[in-house]
Amino acid sequence: MWDELLSALALVLVIEGLFPFISPTGFRKKILAMTEMNDRSIRMASLASMVGGLVLLYLIRQ
Repeated sequence: MWDELLSALALVLVIEGLFPFISPTGFRKKILAMTEMNDRSIRMASLASMVGGLVLLYLIRQ
């Protein structure tokens, strides 16, 4: 179980690093745009991402 959890964490880190590596300017623009968003919008986007991830994980594990 720990191997799978650490593998998942490693993949998250790789995926999180892709966009800034490929397009640092685009990444910087997205971060600046996020600073102008209200808290509710950020929370809703984060919730949608988490729910999408859970649904995908559920589908993969079937």
